[in-house]
Amino acid sequence: MFIPTIGLEIHAELKTQTKMFCGCLNDGLEKEPNKNTCPVCLGHPGTLPTINKEAVQKVIRVGFALGGTVADYSQFDRKSYFYPDLPKGYQISQYEFPIVKSGVLNGVRITRVHLEEDAGRLVHDREGKSLVDFNRAGVPLMELVTEPDVKNAEEAVAFARELQLILKYLGASDADMENGQMRIEANVSIAPENAEQLGSKVEVKNINSFKAVHDAIEYEIKRQEELLNEGKRVTQETRGWNDVKRVTESQRTKEEANDYRYFPEPDLPPMNLKEAFDLEALKAETPELPEEKRRRFVQEFGIPKEQIEILIYDPELAGYFEASASELGTQTEKPDYQLLANYLTSDLRGLMKTQGIKLNELNPVRNSPPSGPSGARGAGEISNGIKIPPEHLAHLAGLIQQGTISSRIAKDLLLKMIETGEDPENLMKTNNMELISDETKLGTIAEEVIAKNEKSAADYKNGKENALQFLVGQIMAKTKGKADPSIAKTILEKRLK
Repeated sequence: MFIPTIGLEIHAELKTQTKMFCGCLNDGLEKEPNKNTCPVCLGHPGTLPTINKEAVQKVIRVGFALGGTVADYSQFDRKSYFYPDLPKGYQISQYEFPIVKSGVLNGVRITRVHLEEDAGRLVHDREGKSLVDFNRAGVPLMELVTEPDVKNAEEAVAFARELQLILKYLGASDADMENGQMRIEANVSIAPENAEQLGSKVEVKNINSFKAVHDAIEYEIKRQEELLNEGKRVTQETRGWNDVKRVTESQRTKEEANDYRYFPEPDLPPMNLKEAFDLEALKAETPELPEEKRRRFVQEFGIPKEQIEILIYDPELAGYFEASASELGTQTEKPDYQLLANYLTSDLRGLMKTQGIKLNELNPVRNSPPSGPSGARGAGEISNGIKIPPEHLAHLAGLIQQGTISSRIAKDLLLKMIETGEDPENLMKTNNMELISDETKLGTIAEEVIAKNEKSAADYKNGKENALQFLVGQIMAKTKGKADPSIAKTILEKRLK
C-alpha cells in the first residue's frame, strides 16, 4: 500500500493599482496586447525597479490572516531562468527572506508566503505562431508554499478553496482561476506505508480549476503507483496537466534551488518591515474571515450549512444577505431567516442568472432617503433601472411569513421587482396580487373544484390525505396563486365532511 504526500504551491495575482516594480496599470484582464507596459516591466537595460508598497501590505495581511509570522527583515532576489515571456531573463522573487513564514490553514502548515513578479503571456495563433503579450509581466504575484501535509486530492481542493475565499475577503486578490488570477501547482510523491523516506517528488503545473486540481492529483498518484508496482522508479520532474486529455505530461526534469542561481536583487533595498509598516494596525484591519462568518451565521441565523456555504463563497452575496436579514429582523418578532435565504440563494439568484444581472446591480444608488414601510419607494426613486435593494427582499420575505402573499405570488412579485425596482408591497397592491381570504368567495371556488374532481373528493373521504392537497392545489391554480392556502384547506375539509 502506498501513502501519498502532497504539498501545494499557490500563486495569486494581487489586486493593486500598479504593477510590482513600476507604475504601469495592474490590469491583468486588459485585452489590447502590450498596452500596460513600460521600459521597466519590459526589462530594458538600465531601468530600475521600485517596490510596490501596497503589494507588500497585502501579503502582510494575508500572513496575519493565516496566523503566520511576519518577518522583521525581508529582501528580494533574482531567480534566473529563461522563458520567452520573461523579458529580463530573470524573475525578481524572494528566496531566503520571505515576507511571511509559518501559519496554518485547514490543518495544513504553511512554509512561507512571498512576493514576486508575474511573467507575460504567450498567445498561440491559428498559423502556429507564438506571440508574447507583456501586459501581465510585472504584475505583483503572491506565492504561498505549504508543507507536505496534504493527504489526498479532496484535502488539496478544500485548502485551495479556503485560501481563495480568504484572499477575496481580505481584498488581496480576486483569485479568479478562470482568468489566471490564481494558479495551483501540486508536488506529489508516494511511498510504501511506514517507509522512512518520501518518494520522488513530481511537480504538476498548469492547473487552472479546482476540478483540475483534484483530477491531476488523482491521476498522478495512480501513475506513480503503476510505475512502482511494475518495478520502475518515479523520476523527479515537472509535469504539466493536460486538461483535454486529462493526463499529466512530462515537461522537464525538476530544478533545484541552485539551478536558479538566486542572489540578492542589487537594484532593490532590503526591507525592515517593522520600521516600514505599522504591523499592529495592519493586523487590526483583518476583517471577519470565512470560518468566523460561518460560525456566526449558524449562531445568528440558524440556516443550513449548504446555504451558508453558498453565501460565504461570495462575500458580496453574504453582505447582501446580512443587510436583508437585519431589515427582516425589524419587521417581524421571529424573523424566518431560512425563508429569506431560500429566496435569495434559489429564486433571486436564478432570476439574476437568466437575466444576466450581477449582484452589485441589485443594490441601487439612491436619489433620496428610504421612505414608507421597510424603505419602500416607487420606481421613479431608484436610479439605474432594474434593482432589488436588500430591504425589498426582506419585505418580500416578511409578506410571505405573515401570510399576506403565497409562495406563488412571491415568485411573480420577485420578477416584477427586478423589472421595476419597486417595493413588493407597492407592486402587490397596484397589481391586485393580495391573497384571497374571503371565505364566501373561496367557498364558491371550492364547490366548483369538488364538482370537477369527484374522484379526488371521494379518495379523500376514503382516507387518502394526499387527495386533499391535490384539491387545494386546484384552488390555487384557479385563483392563480392568490387563494390563502390554509383557509382553502379548511373550507375544503368542511365541505367534504
